[in-house]
Amino acid sequence: MRMTVADVMTEKVVTITAATPFKDIAETLISSGISAVPVTDDDDHVLGMVSEADLLRKEEFREQFHREGYRPPLRARMRHPDSRRKAGGDIAAELMTRPAVSISAKASAIEAARIMDAHDVKRLAVVDYNGRLVGVVSRRDLVKLFLRSDEEIAADVRDDILDRTLWVNTDGVRVDVRQGVVTLSGWIERRSEAAIAVRMTHRVNGVVDVVDQLDWRQDDHVPA
Repeated sequence: MRMTVADVMTEKVVTITAATPFKDIAETLISSGISAVPVTDDDDHVLGMVSEADLLRKEEFREQFHREGYRPPLRARMRHPDSRRKAGGDIAAELMTRPAVSISAKASAIEAARIMDAHDVKRLAVVDYNGRLVGVVSRRDLVKLFLRSDEEIAADVRDDILDRTLWVNTDGVRVDVRQGVVTLSGWIERRSEAAIAVRMTHRVNGVVDVVDQLDWRQDDHVPA
């Protein structure tokens, strides 16, 4: 089963406005047990995101710790080019990262993980087609996918991959799942079909790894 962002996201989201003061933001993060909070307007459109890291910019640039004219390392400046602006911010509008990195609720959980990695963020704002906030998905939400039981994973491999995705006879394929590691054994007609089965099994939510023990009757592999 293809898990979407809607399947794992948090729908009840704590938000702040652009005018929320620095200390109120800090209190919101601590009291809610979250690392970042979306900034929205009166119509729930997402304006940006304020994280713990954004608030800590103020400490980073305090002159009692660094001589006047302090500049962060080049790598930090490239990753966070607006750090000095945030260090002088007093309200959410001045502190937030904008635009917020967002995703659709219909997107796959895999896509959410890739976007987080590409943008080096821990959570994404989930928005509808009008850009209105409908939820938040975090790294922790995605990690929960690996808590699926071996039985659920095995059922998905059999039903969604072997029976529906592969339009071939898969009666000879055996599926064994232990601690999220899927072993495919037995036989399938063509070598190319075996490769597709292994590749598609890797995409099943909760799969930690796939062990390929499949045999085939016809080697249709074409060397590059």
